[in-house]
Amino acid sequence: MFTVYALFSPSYKKIYIGYTSNLEHRLLSHNELGKKGFTLKYRPWEVLHTETFETKKEAMQREKSIKTALGREFIWNKIKQL
Repeated sequence: MFTVYALFSPSYKKIYIGYTSNLEHRLLSHNELGKKGFTLKYRPWEVLHTETFETKKEAMQREKSIKTALGREFIWNKIKQL
């Protein structure tokens, strides 16, 4: 099982979109364990949106679609509803 997720950093008004086979561990990595990369600068992150898929290929395709302008608009609309 694979999860596509969108994270939100309320402090910095940033979003991050990715996929993983272990969301709990990945979130820990983004918020505490990671030592480099984009997500390090904008901690803490909150899970804003998730979708699950049976295959890695499906998850990768959905991640790619969410990273488009239309997909990012979908995510920002979720943030506006908070």
